[in-house]
Amino acid sequence: MSELPLEVSCQETKTLVDAADAVLIDCREEDEHQLVHIAGARLTPMSELAARVEDLRPLADQRLIVHCHHGMRSAQVAVWLRQNGFERAQSMAGGIDRWSDEIDPSLPKY
Repeated sequence: MSELPLEVSCQETKTLVDAADAVLIDCREEDEHQLVHIAGARLTPMSELAARVEDLRPLADQRLIVHCHHGMRSAQVAVWLRQNGFERAQSMAGGIDRWSDEIDPSLPKY
């Protein structure tokens, strides 16, 4: 299998998640998640990732798409996940901010 690109667009993320071909991981903190979140995204804050990686282990063979606010933290998390056995981890470019522009304008921005 060829390596997936590190980043994936919001449009492609929506297509993959809607088809159940990817799991969406929200790496923002709990307070950010409470402000606004994408329905169905699994909250796993970056600050807790190392301690909670075993919770994600059953998903190791699946395509994981990580998102944050703008895409910086999620890129770091995707790289870390790849280094820890999650070869299909990717970052959603632009984060939830871009998602609210391109996919769901009803989501508030912060």
